[in-house]
Amino acid sequence: MPTGFNIGPLFIHFYGIILMVGAVGAAFLAEREARRRGKNSELVWDGLIWVLIGGIIGARLWHIFTPPPSMVEQGYTTLYYLTHPLDAINTRLGGLGIPGAVIGGAIALYFFSRRRKERFAEWADIAAPALALGQAIGRWGNFINQELYGKPTDLPWGIFIEPQNRLPEFMSFTHFHPLFLYESLWNFANMGFLLWIGRRYPDKLKAGDLFLMYLIGYPVGRFLLEFLRLDSAQIAGINANQTFMLVVMILAAGLLFWRHRQSGPTVING
Repeated sequence: MPTGFNIGPLFIHFYGIILMVGAVGAAFLAEREARRRGKNSELVWDGLIWVLIGGIIGARLWHIFTPPPSMVEQGYTTLYYLTHPLDAINTRLGGLGIPGAVIGGAIALYFFSRRRKERFAEWADIAAPALALGQAIGRWGNFINQELYGKPTDLPWGIFIEPQNRLPEFMSFTHFHPLFLYESLWNFANMGFLLWIGRRYPDKLKAGDLFLMYLIGYPVGRFLLEFLRLDSAQIAGINANQTFMLVVMILAAGLLFWRHRQSGPTVING
């Protein structure tokens, strides 16, 4: 399967194109949500660069500090990256971690909101369904690269993985669970849920509730899918991503429950 094309000496990766399509699609959705809430929708495009830069930095740092076993076996450990800074910023040598992308993007959005004297919680709510959409689209880049697949399967929708993209211990298998597809569908569903609940119960939601719901919804799906993943990052023998998702899910659910138990509903948008 081709992974890109050449324009003169420059090789354009389909993966990068798909990620940009996801980012632009997310921005259009956020712009629509901002306008619906009476916000200045131009801020979405002003903030997009901030969020993208923060997200990329966070995603790369997550990969550096939680490299998957297949990368560790090749010598690309955290220590290696820390002692080889040029390789640390070279994304062609490794990947980008979604948990880090969300953290980095959220931090960037926080500082952008403060700079523009806007409420971070309100813009986090605007960004939540857009973020889910961007992830749903972006996951198809993993399909192009054949890099996010699960355990071997004989189910009709199992995907064929080229031998050069299989983990050594699974060379005798040909078809695997399409984890990229499962996660993409989950993110589309999460986006739809957030859009629906934001419109259905605007008088019962507090600023920041939708973002907290995103921090429950996405981790639930990711936590479950990690049971099918073959090359999960390990820290002291523990699945780093799965454990992190469980912690985030519990904290977000607890905070959502606590803030509605303490006081009554507050109208935040029309």
